[in-house]
Amino acid sequence: MIFETVNPTSRTKATQKITIIGAIVDLSLAILKIIAGVIGNSGALIADGIHSFSDLLSDGIVLYAAKHSQEDADEDHPYGHQKFETVATLGLAVILALVGVGIIFDGFDRLNNPAALTHINLLLGVAGISIFTKEMLYWYTLKIAKTYNSDMLKANAWHHRSDALSSVVVFAGVLGTTLGFVYLDAVAAIVVGLMVIYIAWELGTNATKELVDTSIDAEELTKLRYALGQISGVNNVHSLRTRKIGHTISADVHVQVDPFLSVSEGHMISVSVERVAKECLEDLTDVTVHIDPEDDEMIAPFKNLPERAEALGILTKALYNNKCDGEINRIQLHYLDGKIHVDFYLPLSCLVDDKSHQEILIKLKQTVENLVVFGHIKVYFGND
Repeated sequence: MIFETVNPTSRTKATQKITIIGAIVDLSLAILKIIAGVIGNSGALIADGIHSFSDLLSDGIVLYAAKHSQEDADEDHPYGHQKFETVATLGLAVILALVGVGIIFDGFDRLNNPAALTHINLLLGVAGISIFTKEMLYWYTLKIAKTYNSDMLKANAWHHRSDALSSVVVFAGVLGTTLGFVYLDAVAAIVVGLMVIYIAWELGTNATKELVDTSIDAEELTKLRYALGQISGVNNVHSLRTRKIGHTISADVHVQVDPFLSVSEGHMISVSVERVAKECLEDLTDVTVHIDPEDDEMIAPFKNLPERAEALGILTKALYNNKCDGEINRIQLHYLDGKIHVDFYLPLSCLVDDKSHQEILIKLKQTVENLVVFGHIKVYFGND
């Protein structure tokens, strides 16, 4: 199955559009609530207006993050800028938590100091307008957030709903006062404040997990591991690691293949692994594939072994000392099982003399057996 990818430009434009709409609404509501609150002697509505002004701050954060999170990778940010969105989500969660705490403190203050209100119809009307517009903004923003899989927009959507809920508190408080339940608005405010803090905790926890590179869901990880294991040429999948970067996923994986494959075939398998991984997970955009000749989770095959240049130097010297280096066209090294296994490639012409294949093999084997870090050898004959 191949998933349709989201155009980053469309994502940015949609995010900026809904955020600008939200900012205009927030500014208008903030001014309207404060004016109505002053006229009607409602501290709750004035506080709600200040809450709406705080929404402007969150809108500014979202606009900044939306602009920068879709920028291409650069020298300072080689993995891209997607985590700008994650940091913004965490910032919005902190703002939501502070708003929730403020609502609770305001609720306790009104619980101890109930105030007489005037212009009840004006207060109820403004609170009603706020509830309706902010709830519409919540659903509209949430729709865009789900379309583009944006946790940042989800956080801002919940910020709109927190404002709607605080306006519900104001409406209930004003209505309760007219019916004689002077403490109703304060109790409702405390409950709403706790709800807002819970939402902030959920959003903040998810953003923090992403910033500390927490893996994706275990079920998705199992699905990915199974898909990679079905690829022809892949003998084992291990060291599979994933992390979220903004709305995307990054992964790196080790796949074990036949240790005697050619480099080009091993590379072809890695291309297949990357393709299958991206088909398996819709939001996976970056895959690093390590081709392993053996399971390096269980052993350290290259520990204390000389690298190719040094290993060839040791071999060449030993072959020269044993007078069997002149006929060798090519030497191929295999780092396996904590040893260096050697393939010797010789021309067919070396067999025209009195030497047999077996004699050549024995002489090379005796030479290599005396070298500590080397293991098995193979000899191949072919045309020059």
